[in-house]
Amino acid sequence: MGISPEVHRYILAALFLLTGILHFVKPEFFTSIMPDFIPYHLAMVYISGAAEIIGGLGILFEETKVWAGWGLVLLLLAVFPANINMMVESIQKSGYTSLFSLATIIRLPIQFVLLYWVYWACLR
Repeated sequence: MGISPEVHRYILAALFLLTGILHFVKPEFFTSIMPDFIPYHLAMVYISGAAEIIGGLGILFEETKVWAGWGLVLLLLAVFPANINMMVESIQKSGYTSLFSLATIIRLPIQFVLLYWVYWACLR
């Protein structure tokens, strides 16, 4: 008997709420990792931050958890290019052996774990 999906939703909600708030508190970090082909970096940071907050809140309620879960899945897929860009730029600047570069490399498969976690806790 493991931890219930409800507890997992609370943990996920906290993660998404915290990250969403950081989009508004430290937008320069998020704009700095965005690929050049994405327009309106600052607006996109605010939009994705708001989506994380709304999704994080939405998965807390039975009535909205499925819609919010799908929204978070789509959001995680949409921000994946920024994660790839962050990794590429970090490796170009610091090489493979820097701690930040290693963290960005590890971050990519963790994105898929997070996608599954949202699916498991909210959509099945």
